[in-house]
Amino acid sequence: QVQVVESGGGLVQPGGSLRLSCTASGRIFEIYDWRWYRQAPGQERDLVATITGDSRTRYADSVKGRFTISRDNAKNTVYLQMNSLKPEDTAVYYCHADIVVLTPARTLNDYWGQGTQVTVSS
Repeated sequence: QVQVVESGGGLVQPGGSLRLSCTASGRIFEIYDWRWYRQAPGQERDLVATITGDSRTRYADSVKGRFTISRDNAKNTVYLQMNSLKPEDTAVYYCHADIVVLTPARTLNDYWGQGTQVTVSS
């Protein structure tokens, strides 16, 4: 009924930039909060950034000043602009959304993207 698909990962040198995108499609009534998480090998999945329905943002201390989360409600899409990337930013990045779907009754569910690999290395 609802799909959440990420794109934009890849290999970048330290100090470089990447922009991740995540788009939801399907029987969507409204999207509340979007979040980006990341998971490095052998580690837990950590919250990186959140953007609320009214576009308030929060960031993990490790990415403040370097990453920017934004959303385009008309496109049901969230972005993560990542600048000044460091090797320790290497991880699989996942988007997550709280979505009110039409099933046909309006129901609030949460959805995960499939993950996109970000590798920061020279």
